[in-house]
Amino acid sequence: MTTTYDLTSLAADQLAAAHRSPHGRAAELLVREDPLLRQSVIALTEGSALEEHNAPHAASLQVLRGRVRLTAASGDAELATGELRVIPQERHGLVALTDAVVLLTAVTA
Repeated sequence: MTTTYDLTSLAADQLAAAHRSPHGRAAELLVREDPLLRQSVIALTEGSALEEHNAPHAASLQVLRGRVRLTAASGDAELATGELRVIPQERHGLVALTDAVVLLTAVTA
């Protein structure tokens, strides 16, 4: 059976959870198709960050709400609501320029 997700509601729920979190972050794994595909909704309050980390085999980031900065050695990129970007194959991080919610799609193998 295929599941349908309401990304608008999930974004609101995760952003509310991020505001309650001492770290200003919240996330929910939506899709886990072993062993390859993962999709997660990640919320960050303004000024919160995901510290630099290794890139999966392939990934993209779609902004559902707000503005973020994707940081990487090859250059930073600012993304706003409705924009999608492939994540570079290098260590990278994410900073919320406003309260923000993103959909991370990752291929892990």
